[in-house]
Amino acid sequence: MPANPREMLETFENQFPGRDYVIEIVCPEFTSVCPKTGQPDFGTLTITYTPDGKCVELKSLKLYLQSFRNQGIFYENVTNRILDDLVAALQPRRLKLVAAFTPRGGISTSVTVEHQQQMIEEPKDQRTKS
Repeated sequence: MPANPREMLETFENQFPGRDYVIEIVCPEFTSVCPKTGQPDFGTLTITYTPDGKCVELKSLKLYLQSFRNQGIFYENVTNRILDDLVAALQPRRLKLVAAFTPRGGISTSVTVEHQQQMIEEPKDQRTKS
């Protein structure tokens, strides 16, 4: 496994870069470990994104997500790390990640993070009339 799990994410060229369309990936078997108790955490990840130039290859995504299986990490941290890694790999127009964790001690937690590509503004006309 690479030192940085982000390197596990493979992409392929989006064949329709001129079209806005949505890809939704549901990962119902996500696991990590609670850093306080060492107990396993289970959750469903729903990744929804509008690709720009690249799409994620699903087997590499599966292997990347499995890299968290034995890692002690809080829900909020793992959700934000996955978003950051996907944005770095894909550079999507938009990406939303919902991490819905199963109840523990009668409390369930859902963490939602979003990314939206910054639009580059056209330079304003610098000419002014006197």
